[in-house]
Amino acid sequence: MTDWLYSIDVYVFHFINQGLATPVGDLFWEYITDFDKRLPIRILLLAVWLVMMIKGGTRGRTAALLAIPLLLISDQLSSAFLKPLVGRLRPCDVLPPEQIHLLVGCGGKSFPSSHAVNNFAMATMLSFYYPNARPHLYAWATVITLSRVFVGVHYPSDIIGGAIIGFLIGLLVTRAWQALCREYLPSLAVR
Repeated sequence: MTDWLYSIDVYVFHFINQGLATPVGDLFWEYITDFDKRLPIRILLLAVWLVMMIKGGTRGRTAALLAIPLLLISDQLSSAFLKPLVGRLRPCDVLPPEQIHLLVGCGGKSFPSSHAVNNFAMATMLSFYYPNARPHLYAWATVITLSRVFVGVHYPSDIIGGAIIGFLIGLLVTRAWQALCREYLPSLAVR
């Protein structure tokens, strides 16, 4: 059964990574996969965070402040705990080089995709505070997550598992915060 599931994972990986590859797509996916590492994007994200803190009211400040522990929890859980625990190698470490359209460096373990965990955790939390933006938040998280298969560093199951884990982390952190607020800080609880 495990071999059968792995063969499906590899088949879908090849379909996305090689079958859907184009020169323009390569530029897009390579840029998107690590968009947040570029200085102008970091400045933009900081500016959005500051606007949420200054002009976002209680809802914006709460979401901006909750983003900090949320990302610490999601990133550490995926990178420092789950990846070493599972120990799955990346496709770029296992499959022959001619079977991978590798656009970025390979390094690290594969399951779960930390990009998927972090982006879906954030999309879930922000969707609670900004429900009208939910489709856009999840669409963005999906694009970032898919980029990891397109650039050749994750299997589809890594990103699906990461998305589920991220969704659950976002849900748990948001609900825990709301429960604390209802009990101890009622003025901060979203109604």
